[in-house]
Amino acid sequence: MSDPSTASPRPDLTVRSRVDVADIAIGLFQAQGYEATSTAQMAAAAGVSRSTFFRQFRSKDDVIFADHDELLEQITDYFTAKHDDPWLAVCEAAIFVFARFRERLEIVRVRDLVVRRASVLRDRETVMVSRYEKTFAAYLRLQLPGVDPVLAIQFAAAVTATHNFALRRMIRAGESSELLDSAGLAAQLHAVRQRFAPTDDHRAAAATPASELLVAVFPASTLPADVARAIEDRLRSSTV
Repeated sequence: MSDPSTASPRPDLTVRSRVDVADIAIGLFQAQGYEATSTAQMAAAAGVSRSTFFRQFRSKDDVIFADHDELLEQITDYFTAKHDDPWLAVCEAAIFVFARFRERLEIVRVRDLVVRRASVLRDRETVMVSRYEKTFAAYLRLQLPGVDPVLAIQFAAAVTATHNFALRRMIRAGESSELLDSAGLAAQLHAVRQRFAPTDDHRAAAATPASELLVAVFPASTLPADVARAIEDRLRSSTV
């Protein structure tokens, strides 16, 4: 009889991450249907005990969006660091999520098919999307207390919607040439930021005292040279 102390150790069946277990479960959902797949089958396929499975997930519904939970935690950690431009930090967080899903495109596409076939999962997906939006808005309101809260909420919603639109197009694209990359999404989010976030020009204008502003109104028939001359005269007189 062999010495038990020298035998090869039994594999630890609990080392799989939540995302690993979820990916295996998604494959089962695709093969035999979401409703028809039991937690016992998912645990067995992933090589974990049922007790381990329920330590990782509260219910079967939690399995399919496990990577979202992980990404939200990473975003929260990212926001705890110092960022010079919080508006840009939100855009970069969305790009990070997009890049992560692009790396896992094959399983993400399978999940999309599973979700579209189950109304309960579509509802859960809507809730999950709102978590990103709320996380972005809460970060902006914390970092920029002087900003109108409505603007922060609108910006967070626009960034999330832009990300989700690009993600759905990527997931359902027929050819790889149609896939938007992270740089493409960054360009789209830059346009969103230009619409919502204050630019340096806007901040400079807001910081300019009203006494230093010059507003001029002229009839439409006024010649350009006369407009320029009148403005120049007014500016010269104000500096005397």
